[in-house]
Amino acid sequence: MRLTILGCAGSIPGPHAAASGYLVEADGFLLGLELGNGTLAELQALRDPFELDALLLSHLHPDHCADFSALTVLRRYHPAAPYDRRPRRLPVYGPAETPARLANAYAPHESERQETDLSDVYEFHPLSTTARTIGPFEVTCFPMDHPTEAFGVRISHGGRTLAYTGDTGPCAAVEDLARDVDLLLAEASWTDSPARPPGVHLSGRQAGELARLAGAQRLLLTHIAPWTDPAAVLAEAEAEFPGALVAEQGAVYEV
Repeated sequence: MRLTILGCAGSIPGPHAAASGYLVEADGFLLGLELGNGTLAELQALRDPFELDALLLSHLHPDHCADFSALTVLRRYHPAAPYDRRPRRLPVYGPAETPARLANAYAPHESERQETDLSDVYEFHPLSTTARTIGPFEVTCFPMDHPTEAFGVRISHGGRTLAYTGDTGPCAAVEDLARDVDLLLAEASWTDSPARPPGVHLSGRQAGELARLAGAQRLLLTHIAPWTDPAAVLAEAEAEFPGALVAEQGAVYEV
């Protein structure tokens, strides 16, 4: 498996930094994981967006799905798109409210919000804790501790496993998600402090502790807010898990 970082800024995009967006690829199958603010531009710089074979959204906060409306415009109206690709409906996996919420976000007029239907370009599948196959990947989702319905995702292929926390506070489910993975892509939105609200995000220390206790082989930190010092977050994580890295936009990692 190969992981490409389209964007890794947390909560909002930063200067020249897109929000959450990743590509996971194996056997010629391209899975999009999140599509936050600015990530469609980065995707176009690296790949033909029509090459996406499926898209998975961990939750529906804008920094994880805001560019979905732009993707809809691209898939419906791009005049140069090959005819045999445009009618194909892209499989989209997300929380139960995904079809309605993203249709409302896309609707060009307030009066059309409830009538807008995206089924001409997408086929929607609700996420659940039941393992499923997406292309060559075995995918298992875990409910995370976040203010909205949110999932962490465990993706396996060829004896290798990538786990992605999405957004979450510390919880038992995120420990199960990260157990013995080859690469843990963990959000670490802020530095550690007892004043942080529970059930929202991980700190650098908590991400490092998670990787250590779960027996992860490697730790890649993501979703660091633009107002947070990445070096401080990394130092916390490395104190718990030596060798941790901060994800870099445009970088490619072999799992």
